[in-house]
Amino acid sequence: MHAALTRLNTPTWQAVGGILLLVVGGLLLWLPIHTQNALDDWAVELRAGGEPAQAIIYDRITKRRGGTTMYFRYDFGGRTYEQEVPCVEVCRSYGEKVGIWVNRSDPTDFVTDFDQLSGHRGRLQGGLGVVGFVALLLGALLTLSRVPWRRWFPRRSPPRRRVQPAPGGAFTGRSKHKRRAGR
Repeated sequence: MHAALTRLNTPTWQAVGGILLLVVGGLLLWLPIHTQNALDDWAVELRAGGEPAQAIIYDRITKRRGGTTMYFRYDFGGRTYEQEVPCVEVCRSYGEKVGIWVNRSDPTDFVTDFDQLSGHRGRLQGGLGVVGFVALLLGALLTLSRVPWRRWFPRRSPPRRRVQPAPGGAFTGRSKHKRRAGR
């Protein structure tokens, strides 16, 4: 087992691992973006084809971690439903009436007049997006650390200063006194 791990600890395999981290991180980072776009499309579709109804906010809870949730109660098809809606951009007060559009095939699914869908959707994808961002950064760092930058872009030595010979010969301007003082 140790020999197999030693063979994998080469610059080539580290570069391959870095590229794999880049790909996996990019996919995980793309997931919440794709999910949010799909949820936005669903909200537009639900608002256009859903059944309009009136909901009332019967409770609002703020948790210690800072998240606030509104609880809606509404009648649909002769039954009373209760659903929660997270406060993302808009947070209404207790007792307010809110216009909603309800999904006919799933009465617990609705969109509000301020374009917020019912339930806490996309939390898992958001967490995976954070993991993807970290993996993307680690993959980029690992991959870039394996690039032979010095071979591709060698350092240029600074230009040498030309020393003009002193007129008249070998006088350099140094004395033994200065040389001893520096010691």
